[in-house]
Amino acid sequence: MGVGIKDIAAKAGVSASTVSNVVNNRANVGEETRALVLKLCQEMNYIPNAAGKSLKTKDSKTILFNFSDFDRSFYLKIIEGINDYAGDNGYDLMICTTKSCEKYMRNNLTAGCIILDGKMKNEVLLRTAAEHYPIVVLDRALPSPFIKSVVVNNYDPMTELVQETVKRGYRKYVFVGGPEHTEDNKERFGAFSDVLKKAGIAFDRKYYYSGDYREKSGYQAAKIFMYTEDLPEIFVCANDNMAIGVIKALREGGCRIPEDAAVTGFDNCELAETVELTTVNIPNYERGYLAARSLIENIDGRKNFEPMKISAGVSWGKTLGIPRTKTTK
Repeated sequence: MGVGIKDIAAKAGVSASTVSNVVNNRANVGEETRALVLKLCQEMNYIPNAAGKSLKTKDSKTILFNFSDFDRSFYLKIIEGINDYAGDNGYDLMICTTKSCEKYMRNNLTAGCIILDGKMKNEVLLRTAAEHYPIVVLDRALPSPFIKSVVVNNYDPMTELVQETVKRGYRKYVFVGGPEHTEDNKERFGAFSDVLKKAGIAFDRKYYYSGDYREKSGYQAAKIFMYTEDLPEIFVCANDNMAIGVIKALREGGCRIPEDAAVTGFDNCELAETVELTTVNIPNYERGYLAARSLIENIDGRKNFEPMKISAGVSWGKTLGIPRTKTTK
């Protein structure tokens, strides 16, 4: 039978809960006691879980990626980029969702983490980030010296896209947005609003549909405007999943795209090319790769926590009446 927490506690002359606190890297243990418990864990070959190696070396070679939205295919490209850089540099990758993530965000289990999950609360990240546990966020910017943001420049490509729709004579718009609290949605809607304002085109808030980045919400948005016989000239969607939902609803209703209503998206997911969607091409593989590089450099002591912004370009398509071409910047 292997050595257990009680064996370590008896040898150290402390309670089992104290040993558990040390093993789980909790702060409520004195340094002398912590050093003694870790020393005994090593001497007695106590390996509670995958963190056993970390207890001996105090240096995990695993990074954590946190996400929760399984409906959005672009995550796979991000994961591929993270995994490639991590693997090339001797790190393993652990992937988990919000509910299980926080318990692995400790430096005896993982060396640092990459977060792309709106459900992960800011206060958790601010509390967890430390010199010996750096964090990279892909969906927000946070005021911490140990958190680096790697975000997409949403504003410029959305501006380019909407400017083209204005040039083509569109005047009656619906904006299908994602969750309104997210930075991505704020930037995309901000660019949309600014272009229309500069062009002297009024946008009534009743033509803003608040979705959730999933296909179903785009489908519902289009159905609502079709049922009220208030079809716009164009649906500008904050991501491709919702745009594809809009396209499905329009086609079910016998609408021609773009003759009866045009559609644009944002993300350039795999289905975008199939439906010849006008969208914004986000380099998701590169985003994951750069996030992993930034995290591992900070784990190694580089201490570069300056925000990084990634460029994106418009991919024009037939849903806006343009033969599909891809622009990368």
